[in-house]
Amino acid sequence: MGTAIFYHKTSQEGSILKKFTSAFGRLFLSAVLIFLVFYTMMPAINLHDHDFIVFLIICILIVLAVNFMESILIFLKTMQQNRGVEIVRDPVTGRMVLRRKYADASGSPFAGFKAMGRPCKYGMIAIAVLIFFSLIASAAGIQLFNASRYRDLITVTEGDFASDVAELGMSQIPVVDKDTASRLGSKKLGEMTDLVSQFEIQENYTQINYKGTPYRVTPLRYADPIKWLYNQKKGLPAYIAVNMVDQNTDLVWLSSGMKYSTSEYFFRNINRYIRFCYPTRMFETVSFEIDDDGNPYWVAPTIAYRIGWWNGKDIDGAILVNAETGESKWYAKADVPQWIDQLYDSNLIMEQLDDNGRFQNGYLNSIFGQRGVRRTTYGYNYLAIDDDVWLYTGMSSVTSDESNIGFVLVNLRTKETKFYTVPGATELAAMDSARGQVQHLNYSATFPLLLNISGRPAYFISLKDAAGLVKMYAFVDVAQYQIVGTGQTIDEAKRNYRETLGQEEIEDPTAKEPAASETVSGTVEAIENVVVSGNTYYYFTLTDDRTDSVYTAAITVSERLPFVQAGDSVSFECVENGSTKEVITWR
Repeated sequence: MGTAIFYHKTSQEGSILKKFTSAFGRLFLSAVLIFLVFYTMMPAINLHDHDFIVFLIICILIVLAVNFMESILIFLKTMQQNRGVEIVRDPVTGRMVLRRKYADASGSPFAGFKAMGRPCKYGMIAIAVLIFFSLIASAAGIQLFNASRYRDLITVTEGDFASDVAELGMSQIPVVDKDTASRLGSKKLGEMTDLVSQFEIQENYTQINYKGTPYRVTPLRYADPIKWLYNQKKGLPAYIAVNMVDQNTDLVWLSSGMKYSTSEYFFRNINRYIRFCYPTRMFETVSFEIDDDGNPYWVAPTIAYRIGWWNGKDIDGAILVNAETGESKWYAKADVPQWIDQLYDSNLIMEQLDDNGRFQNGYLNSIFGQRGVRRTTYGYNYLAIDDDVWLYTGMSSVTSDESNIGFVLVNLRTKETKFYTVPGATELAAMDSARGQVQHLNYSATFPLLLNISGRPAYFISLKDAAGLVKMYAFVDVAQYQIVGTGQTIDEAKRNYRETLGQEEIEDPTAKEPAASETVSGTVEAIENVVVSGNTYYYFTLTDDRTDSVYTAAITVSERLPFVQAGDSVSFECVENGSTKEVITWR
């Protein structure tokens, strides 16, 4: 009797231990799978994040799937134990019948599936609740009921172009677009034979202002996983910086290497690193920038939703990560360092500008009547103003594709937005106009850069050949895009544009007249030459010049310029060009 009791007790303890071990195993497997999903998806642990809702649903399905697999194992095990038949008396008829032999009273092969009924029920209820929550949250941000709030996501004020955008000298005009920067960067890396076999260039080329000059910067990346394995201990050794004005390209070497980047694997991948450091923060695509000392940083703008639960996306700050050390800090938008140039993603700004233009007079007006409705044109570019990067794009009526009613400038760090009422050509129309001037050469046109030329907004366009090399430049008047000046150098194109501008009858009564030329004579006090974008320019001053002006002259103005020395008497015709006077004719 005692032996039987002991055996029964031991059997019960073994059963309990077995159940505990089985439950722990299921819990452990579920936890591992959930972690792997989180590691891959990297959602913010925040109910305002769509991905987090999806992650929760996947977690529930994982738990149910793991338990379902347990039920299948029970089913197969029970089927194995229940092999064979036995003869028993049917309690109803009293006859002897054959019946499947069960190992025990609970040995039904479907016992495991029956036990899954309640977890499946609760799991499906939880998934239904999450889906219902998502639908309600999305409905709270419907534009029909929130048109004015979408309109007010960005505040647009009127601006004065001539005073807001300073006129640049010829040596200050940025001529490098992203495609050209990519070519220059690849050429620079190709010169470093010890690097080119291990690293590639990441094609980001973020436009920034570095010490008052527009640059495009981008980090290197590992060429492949094997190269990463060999080099990841030291990190990425350098980044590329391309001067957008003079095309000077630098490979900037780092003392300790970038240990955190988008080309890293595992926990040093910059997106994963930020996620685990800031698990509840929602952030935009990270961008690469450098501070005033040239130190590399990753900038992750953090997201805040202004409308409903997860609509009306906006930026409320940024996470800055030192790419070398991994040191990170979150800044509120008002406290973001001055050297950050692109806090706001350009596509987000374009979306907010479209909403602002669409809902000027409510939602219904955006569909019926469309009074005062406007939209952005098909593209944007950047301007460097006061050590900040500004996005500019044209604004046109929803019923017009060929003309603009004006354009906007948006500070990508502060989101300060100004609208300029300048009716004229769209950027695409200006590109066609520039190509039309040299159509026999079959050049392609880059997306325009907006400049102030003699107080008037003008598009600056580079013209490239089939190989992607810049061959000519063009200036196209915004208000009247038939006014075009082209040339093989910037100063030649600018001079031709001014000449054409002076010959045309300007229809805009508020536009300023082109700067008048003046004839100057004197003795050269000092003269120096510089090379800008492959072109030679001469800077000189005159003795006893009452205006203390600095004069600039391109080599194309006169073949005698290389022989001019201090003390020579000179005479020329010039015009005001920003802080200098540009020589247009040498006498």
